[in-house]
Amino acid sequence: MARHENDHHPTGEHLTRSRFDPLAATRPQDVDFDLLLAGTVFFDLVFTGLPERPATGTEVWAEGMGSCPGGVANVAIAASRLGLRTSLAAAFGDDSYGEFNWTTLSEQEGVDLSRAKRYDGWHSPVTVSMSVDLDRSMVSHGHPAPEDASTMIGDPPRAQATLVDLRPELEPWVAKAAGAGTLLFADTGWDPSGEWSEQMLSQLEHFHAFLPNSVEAMAYTRTDDPWAALYALADRVPIAVVTAGAHGALAVDSVSGEEEWVPALPVTPLDPTGAGDVFAAAFVTGTLAGWPLADRLGFANLSAALAVQQFGGSLAAPGWGDIADWWHATEERASGARSQWLRRYGFLRDIVQGVPQEAVRRATATIGRQSDAHRSGGKARNRTRHANTAGQSGAFGVS
Repeated sequence: MARHENDHHPTGEHLTRSRFDPLAATRPQDVDFDLLLAGTVFFDLVFTGLPERPATGTEVWAEGMGSCPGGVANVAIAASRLGLRTSLAAAFGDDSYGEFNWTTLSEQEGVDLSRAKRYDGWHSPVTVSMSVDLDRSMVSHGHPAPEDASTMIGDPPRAQATLVDLRPELEPWVAKAAGAGTLLFADTGWDPSGEWSEQMLSQLEHFHAFLPNSVEAMAYTRTDDPWAALYALADRVPIAVVTAGAHGALAVDSVSGEEEWVPALPVTPLDPTGAGDVFAAAFVTGTLAGWPLADRLGFANLSAALAVQQFGGSLAAPGWGDIADWWHATEERASGARSQWLRRYGFLRDIVQGVPQEAVRRATATIGRQSDAHRSGGKARNRTRHANTAGQSGAFGVS
């Protein structure tokens, strides 16, 4: 049996008070949400600081562990922490994993679940992740959801944007959303078949933007250079973005005529899990805010860079509190390379002035381990001492 719980909305005063809204001046009056998402939510159990991968018949102790919603929840949490009014349609089991994910998303992260359903007797998908030497091994278990996203959603709410995986055909709910004026952003994943069918790219005619990484982009376009792949994709979609990891991100906006490459920030990555989801959420945020292409890429790069310096998927997704912490810490030590960062990210100067002291930050267990501002030695105006309740993702002592 499926149960809608439409009366469960994240409208608590503490959420409203602590969430900086970057779209307050630009959001249309006739929309219900900024971002509509659908997909599979996993219960992620993350072990960090393992000295080695477990061998058969052995036991390995981890230095830390944490738990958080995963899968499509990575994007939902990243977007919500950046101030987007986010709605998620997904299946939740009636087990303790499903309860944890539901409560964390709706009550702590401010994600609307009015299109989500709880299913009696359905086992929530689970992933156990083990972090070793900056890489990760995962074991997952799950069953197909009792209903597909189109059945759960029905007529989609009015949303400014949605982010979906590129597929051979549009799902019915996606087609309905597009027909109502929702901007479609497409991501993609690894093709285990190795075919990388160019026919898949024909679906881009329905999309506003496509955000693959360089490996995926080159495979789909049969090119051997990220720029060549970008130009090939730009012929098919208004905004083509190719992420290149430590080399930054490049993009072409065929509507405005902008073409940009923004280098990545030089950081020491601890865990790349979910960095692509954070990048996408940040790019959607900048797009809806009407920022120039270079600023959108820079903001997405910065958000991803803050995420990879921490452990744990959605645990590491930064909020506006973290963005402001980074800006103020960098500004206080503005010399050498930091002076260049301030020039490149100068568009954030006025924005962060409006970020409240108690603004949402990443999960307590992540930021409590070592904040970005403390890593850089800045005081950060005492912003990194505690995470706000709205930013705590139910982590269990990552340390």
